[in-house]
Amino acid sequence: VERSRGLGDVYKRQNLYLLVRFFGWLMVSLMLAFISNTFITLSLEWPKIFTLFSTTKSSYLFLFQILLQILLYMLAVLGSLYYAIKMRNVSLREDSELLNKSVNYFIRSCFWAVVFVGIADVIISFLRVEDLLVNVVGQDLATQLGRSKFRGPYIHIPLVFLGFIVGYFVKHIAFTWLAFLVLIAEFIIVITRFVFSYEQAFQGDVVRFWYAALFLFASAYTLFEDGHVRVDVIYTNFSRRTKGIINSYGCIFLGMTLCWAILLLGMWEKTNIIVNPMLSYESAQAGFGMYTKYWLASFLAIFAISMMIQFVSYLFESVADVFKEEGHRELGEILSH
Repeated sequence: VERSRGLGDVYKRQNLYLLVRFFGWLMVSLMLAFISNTFITLSLEWPKIFTLFSTTKSSYLFLFQILLQILLYMLAVLGSLYYAIKMRNVSLREDSELLNKSVNYFIRSCFWAVVFVGIADVIISFLRVEDLLVNVVGQDLATQLGRSKFRGPYIHIPLVFLGFIVGYFVKHIAFTWLAFLVLIAEFIIVITRFVFSYEQAFQGDVVRFWYAALFLFASAYTLFEDGHVRVDVIYTNFSRRTKGIINSYGCIFLGMTLCWAILLLGMWEKTNIIVNPMLSYESAQAGFGMYTKYWLASFLAIFAISMMIQFVSYLFESVADVFKEEGHRELGEILSH
């Protein structure tokens, strides 16, 4: 009887792991499919899937574009199911670690990207406001650099790719350095304003640019380290299993729903708050400020993407705690709140 109960517990755990792993990877893969589909429909102007039921005119190209988008979501579902079945006997902590490494790479690459973009845009803006850009790059290129739709794809985007290359080789998250850059930028503003009576729009723009990145990019890392502030009344006294149960439900019903709300409300239509500034390369009203306003909108998407992946990672780790798997991560007291 005891042996039968033991086998029953093993099967129950395996089935639950299968369900949890499938659900977690499905959330990540559907999110990536949705973002890819958004790029296809809004940037490349492909027809949306729903137009299949609202139009009477169709062509082979139209049907091909619709079916390709449907296939994208089917691959997300079937791929998640295949992976969950294949890895059903593997610890959830391994999946949690894999997702954590992935989001760490994504965030540290975004960190380097905003550093490169910020420095480059400050230099261009300074040369423009001081009327030196023409002497450096020539009249034609100087005129083009004054247009956000040129500076974005030809200056910013290559620097973003450079950031992802550097992020692959530099294996740490340098949020302290980003905070230091914000401090330096603020210090320069104080010195130039009160000592030299000099201040330009791009100086305040770079502070807001890096400051927004600092808080939105660091959220996923802080979640993994349990560094977010808790209004803790009774949670500390719970057992590891009870904490795992609470965290699991919190990841699903509070965390993932928030991420989906940001992505759906911000990226569903061209007029939404995230995609609209990105598609138009929206810049600040100040003519000689930085052309990075559209990046502030993209930071919301980066926040939602990174937090979604980290919530799934946290879900896997919490379910592993519920079943008292080995390898529990002890958090440092310095991060307790």
